[in-house]
This record gives sequence, C-alpha cells and structure tokens, in this order.
Amino acid sequence: MSWKARIAKAKPAHVVSTEADFAGIRVGSRLLIASPEILARYLMAIPVGETRNLVRLRNELARRHRADATCPVTTAIYLRVIAESAWEDLCAGTPRDAVPLFWRVIDPGSPIAKRLSFGSDVIEHERAIEQGGSPRGNGPG
Repeated sequence: MSWKARIAKAKPAHVVSTEADFAGIRVGSRLLIASPEILARYLMAIPVGETRNLVRLRNELARRHRADATCPVTTAIYLRVIAESAWEDLCAGTPRDAVPLFWRVIDPGSPIAKRLSFGSDVIEHERAIEQGGSPRGNGPG
C-alpha cells in the first residue's frame, strides 16, 4: 500500500478513555488518537528554522483536543507515514513549503528516523537548509 493510501485510509482523530495504564498514561485518561491530517497541520504551523520534540507535539495536540494525552504509538506511526509521503513528493518536485515539514519534529537520532526509507541524513540536510547552514548531500532541497 502506498504512503498516500495509508494517509487516506486513516481514521479521523478522536478521543478515547483509556481502559488500562498505557505508556505512562493512567487508566481513565482522555487519550487523543491523532490523525495524519492534524499531525500534518501541526508540522506546517511550526515556524521556519524551529523544531519541536515529540513530547511537546503530543502535549500541545492533547490540549487542543481537550484530552489528557496523545497516543505515542499512533503519533509515531503517522509521523512516519507523513514523512515517507512528503519525501516522495519532494523527490517528485513538489515545493518544500507544500509538504508537511517532518524534519521539524522527527529528530535525526530518533527511532522514527531510523525506520525511514531515506535515512536520518535527510532530516539533518533539511534542518541545515532552514538554519541557513550548508547542507550535506541527500536532499532534493
């Protein structure tokens, strides 16, 4: 299944009540199950040259959706799907400002980055471009 198809078939964001403790989230908590759409909007709203970590992303999304927490598992899965789809678009010539800017949240040394088909050096490359530095190899940017 293509990355775009995975995005298209994802369920809308919704909030559930946890039935057991999960990933440091207590039973009975209101848990946001994010969607690729809200994650992509979040990525696009981060100012040029700035980054966010996953904890901040999850906390901000939970607060926006009146939840106690955001699911770390679905967040990681959808961030990877978004990044892979965005990379395909960039390689096909889509302008940088028209794709979700995954490098603003996915840290090059993170477990998510290690799963990406294109490697964490792309994240470093894109961050260097935004910082006005000299990018090293491996990027369409």
